Amino acid sequence: MPETSGSTGRTPETHVIDFRAAEQLLAARDPRGAVKLLDGVIDMHPENTAARLLRARAFFAAAQLRSAELEFSLVLEREPDNAFAHFALARTYERQGRAHPARRHFRLAAALDPNPEYLQAARFDA
Repeated sequence: MPETSGSTGRTPETHVIDFRAAEQLLAARDPRGAVKLLDGVIDMHPENTAARLLRARAFFAAAQLRSAELEFSLVLEREPDNAFAHFALARTYERQGRAHPARRHFRLAAALDPNPEYLQAARFDA
């Protein structure tokens, strides 16, 4: 009999399926549906940085900017060298009208990964 997660009857395999389904929902422009699936995954696996990063992206896509900021920040506490998380947090700050912290994270992203999009956003020449 498969191991289940508490009284929910969910197995680790089910959480993987939910994660993959959340990826598909986000790609299909249903960020709120993705968040709902990821909430259960993160409840059972709060240390799962990939799930938190996906949920942060879904919050951003749903314009839930404070929630996105909190999730991206948590990811960066665990993975301070995650260039994408820095870039996405910067975009979140930018949408909130917070230019100073946005610029800092754009520059950190570009310093960690010379991705042309990150370099352009960092505006090192300005």
